[in-house]
Amino acid sequence: MLSVELHSHSSLSYDGRDPIEYLLEQAVAVGLDALAVTDHDEIDASLEAAELAADYGLVGIPGMEVTCAAGHVLALGVEELIPAGLSYDETLDRIRDAGGIAVIPHPFQKSRHGVAPHISSAQLASADAIEIYNSRLLTGIANQRAERFAKRRNLPMTAGSDAHIAEMVGQAVTEVGTDTRSADAILSAVADGRTSVVGNKTPWRISFRQAAGGATRRLKHALTDLF
Repeated sequence: MLSVELHSHSSLSYDGRDPIEYLLEQAVAVGLDALAVTDHDEIDASLEAAELAADYGLVGIPGMEVTCAAGHVLALGVEELIPAGLSYDETLDRIRDAGGIAVIPHPFQKSRHGVAPHISSAQLASADAIEIYNSRLLTGIANQRAERFAKRRNLPMTAGSDAHIAEMVGQAVTEVGTDTRSADAILSAVADGRTSVVGNKTPWRISFRQAAGGATRRLKHALTDLF
């Protein structure tokens, strides 16, 4: 089994804080085997992290969090930018055409761009995996709904810290059933459903700090674009 972080954000995300080196260092510190940096509608930092990962003794998984018309989709294993704003179905097609897998994060959290309110159950079930544990939770109800949905349909399940600061990398980990230390082997095992999840709730104070910091960084980005 390999311990894998499949959902994290660097400073390239509009709401991320830290450079990839901090995320990689944290992944090592908490004993992970692999890390995916999944910035919002950006891929350059993830590609760089995937290249640097071996220097830290980690497997680097390239990817991104795509904002499709219905909400957020994790594109794991892609090495090219998947455009934002496409339909849900086309987004999944683009991810697979690019050699990746489509994992749906926090599907039932509408306030965080979960896709479930905007697509059919059949469409949600067409994903390669469902994130059933996102550590940035308040009550846990949305995670429970995601787990019930995935189990009823026998879908592969993952966890993700959704870390926007380096300290939160490793809060929610996907244990992947492979001994082969490569991105391809890890993602193949995820798609096959050879996973289990280990999750810890992000402390509410840190969740608040991440959200507040993200809002400030979004404002700075908007002002920079304006001027």
